[in-house]
Amino acid sequence: MAKEIQIFCTLGPKTLNKKFLNNIKGKVSLLRINLSHVSLNKLKQNIDLIKKYTRVPICVDTEGAQIRTKSLKKKHYRKNQIGYIEKNKNFHLYPNDVFEKLKIGDMLDIGFQNLLIKILKKDSKIKFKVIKPGILEGNKGVHVKNRSMKLNSLTEKDLIAIKIAKKMNIKNFALSFTNSHYDVLNFEKLLPNCTKIYKLETRNAIKNLSKILSKGKNFLIDRGDLSKDTGIENIPYLQRFILKKAKKRKNKIYIATNFLESMIDNSSPTRGEANDVYNSLELGAAGLVLAAETAIGKYPLESINFLRRMIKVFKNRKKLG
Repeated sequence: MAKEIQIFCTLGPKTLNKKFLNNIKGKVSLLRINLSHVSLNKLKQNIDLIKKYTRVPICVDTEGAQIRTKSLKKKHYRKNQIGYIEKNKNFHLYPNDVFEKLKIGDMLDIGFQNLLIKILKKDSKIKFKVIKPGILEGNKGVHVKNRSMKLNSLTEKDLIAIKIAKKMNIKNFALSFTNSHYDVLNFEKLLPNCTKIYKLETRNAIKNLSKILSKGKNFLIDRGDLSKDTGIENIPYLQRFILKKAKKRKNKIYIATNFLESMIDNSSPTRGEANDVYNSLELGAAGLVLAAETAIGKYPLESINFLRRMIKVFKNRKKLG
């Protein structure tokens, strides 16, 4: 009997509604709440809404050890332009202790709009120069390109959110930016009776992969942040590298990011996206994860149904040729 291949979908403005939730029974295995985009005030409200209209299990996905922008105004920065990072001003960073950890010479890769800045001076504020032009906006991931920076594996918000979720009988949790096997051990201790998924999306995760895989069962390759940390050109190799190692240990590996990026705005995917989905299944993915496609995309159900058709083709591949 062919193994079950799961589909996870991320909820957002386009899918946190009765119409969508009433139509996903039997189509997806897990509904993801991304804490990076959901406030604590909204968390309970969202869980209540989901439970009202579907019995599909919910997964709370932590913020984890990532720097994010806090910007009040969207702004385009030109090459060589000078700017400033200030605590609690128009452009600052989260978590708050990141300000103290940054150093002169640090290169910050911000979001997915190519913005790269270099820190020139640091006192009560940080002065930077734009190396690559791009757009700055709020709640975007920031990668320190020139060195590793130690961050707590869970934010204060994560810890509060986990308490709320546990009280509401949520049994699935994901740890973002898993960097070492100690992160896995600590998360296992915090949530002993829950299903945990560990997200592999950093250089440190690749460096410590064997030990990380030995301490957990379920893992997710987040190709978006991993591409920012290691280079997008390395993603095909790293995906295969991780899946090969995981196969030996019988870990489950899920894959996320950019499967059906074109379906954010279009009702059909590209041929390249279809090939990417098939390749991921052929390599041994236990499941596929939709993010922006279902959170903010115009065609969330169509995206899910396309993945279901691809999985069916993969399972019946021997009958086709």
